[in-house]
Amino acid sequence: MEPSTVKTSLPAQLPRIRKNEPFNALIQKLAKYFTDLVVRPITFEEFRTTQDHLLTPLCRHLLHDVHHPALVAGLLVLKGHFVTLEADEEQGIHAARGFACEAVATRFIIGLADREIIDLLLYELEIPEAPGVESQGADDNQPELASPLTEQSPLLSRSSLRSRGSYRSRLTIPESYDGVAEDPSDTTDAELADQFDGLNALEIAAVSGAKKFLCQKQVQRIINAIWTGDIMFWSKLSADAQKKAQIYQRKSMDPFCRLRVPIYLKAFEVLFFVAFLAFYYAVLMQRSFYSVTTAEVFLYIWIASFAHNEIGEFWDAGTTTFYLADFWSLWDLFVIGIGVAFFITRMIGLHQGNDRIIDTSFDILALEALFLIPRICSPLLSLSPYFGTLLPCLTVMTKDFLKFLSLVAILYCGFLSTFCLLGRGQFTSRQMALILTKVFFGSSYLGFDISDKISPYLGLPLMLVFITLTQILLITSLISILSNSLSNVLSHAREEYLYVYSVFVLEASTSNRLTYFIPPLNLFSLALRPLRLFLSSEQLRHSRIVVLKMTHLPHVLLINLYEKMQSVRKGNTTGFGFGSPRSVEKPPGWKRSVLNKRLPSRYPLLAPSPQGVDQSPASPSTQPSVSAAAVKDIKAVLDQLTTQIEQLRGMVEEQERQIQVNDDQ
Repeated sequence: MEPSTVKTSLPAQLPRIRKNEPFNALIQKLAKYFTDLVVRPITFEEFRTTQDHLLTPLCRHLLHDVHHPALVAGLLVLKGHFVTLEADEEQGIHAARGFACEAVATRFIIGLADREIIDLLLYELEIPEAPGVESQGADDNQPELASPLTEQSPLLSRSSLRSRGSYRSRLTIPESYDGVAEDPSDTTDAELADQFDGLNALEIAAVSGAKKFLCQKQVQRIINAIWTGDIMFWSKLSADAQKKAQIYQRKSMDPFCRLRVPIYLKAFEVLFFVAFLAFYYAVLMQRSFYSVTTAEVFLYIWIASFAHNEIGEFWDAGTTTFYLADFWSLWDLFVIGIGVAFFITRMIGLHQGNDRIIDTSFDILALEALFLIPRICSPLLSLSPYFGTLLPCLTVMTKDFLKFLSLVAILYCGFLSTFCLLGRGQFTSRQMALILTKVFFGSSYLGFDISDKISPYLGLPLMLVFITLTQILLITSLISILSNSLSNVLSHAREEYLYVYSVFVLEASTSNRLTYFIPPLNLFSLALRPLRLFLSSEQLRHSRIVVLKMTHLPHVLLINLYEKMQSVRKGNTTGFGFGSPRSVEKPPGWKRSVLNKRLPSRYPLLAPSPQGVDQSPASPSTQPSVSAAAVKDIKAVLDQLTTQIEQLRGMVEEQERQIQVNDDQ
């Protein structure tokens, strides 16, 4: 038996976490507990099977005794933190601690009701600038932001953006973690917490790579509800509106808030790219050398609006990690880069009247189709389970190919230098580079034909070695590496697809901007920016709201018409209402676990109570009559059951104490 096995059988003491605990102290206690608990490499599957007993006490403790609104977020923060430590030491222990954090978060979510899950997953961290002040953490369970949001409020604060660049901070673990001796003002802890300031648990899971957590059915139901608009983050468009997660109620919410629903945003995005592609083909087909056509003007407008929108999305993400988690972000950057390059070379050519420069500008624009056409199909490719699985495979295989390409380049440069020196006078460097490239891609007969011309004695042996290395060794090794990468990703196909889908949804829905202009109408918001010099923040916000309602009225009418048609088709005239008591039909796959039936709701739902619905207890006239004797019998049975439960709990605790004493001995 390994020495670590005895130590990890049961934790010495469970962390005591208060409801208003500062987030720094929360992650300190949890990190100390997991550090003491896991001291050897354990996989995530082992935590669910053979090592399930390690996490059971903590899961039971968190489920029944802890009511912190940022608990799930703290577990997922530690998941990413331990993964970062593992990248430095690579012993498997830190990775096991990360798996433990993810497993506890998963089991904790499974034991909650739908409304509690919504509150915990969509609770945004609000890290105070001066951590350690208890008064600032007293109302951590409230979702309202401490200060009003501005139009350009990023997803992360500026201090968070500065610290996010180096996700290598270390978490200082205090000697005691019983909730008394912590010093939440520790700067190292503050740096770790500030990196996730303003993010909710779902975004933290995406940044930390908690793919197994994101693929859970309960989590995916929340993400699907965000995707379809059953869960909204804004209820009205006004200067005093604040962001908070709530269940959608058609009669009480501003219809213009439906512009923020991810499924509608992606639909309008596809239409935008279709128009983009139409103007692109029109410009290339006309190919006007000496005048700017109407189609070219619209193409410039589309490029400018797309660039402005992409900058806004990057600012909303607040971190390069979360922004680049979307597979299509790099494609967007290439689309913008090629468009800007075309505009610059086109203007230079028109200014100088140089036909060659103008022709080069159109050649640059021709490259746009490489990225623009796949970008139009991005919703289909990302949301389809089949293509959504292939995209991560393509990403991983591309990374492995680029790594392998460095070795190929080194060998190629060595042979190229040798052949150029041997064949000087017969071949130029350019000719020899082209010949070796053809040989590398399969024209081996060409290499044998010219080997005597390169060198009568060394040409043939060196060419034989080069062809053997490239055609047999390197190509075979590359195929094996890419095949292995493909197999590894396909073995977790469902996790990879749901991770891509979750990032796809979160990127489109978690922006802190109240007024979101759909491209190309977002250029109106850009035109309003000079008004900052003359108007106050509230007046500017009101102006943006007015412009938004004037320009996006057709979009809202189209969305309203579609939802009414969907409501009639489903036979649900009361609206969508995810988890709402007004819903006639439950969402697909709706099921309430036994734990959910027994546990009371510990976190009030962020959404207001539905208007027009009487949620008070049923009136006496509608309740069945119950005699006093029956009530007395029911009370007696309940008292007896309560006594038996207490006895059973005492027996279990006594058994746990005995096991702990035996293990210590």
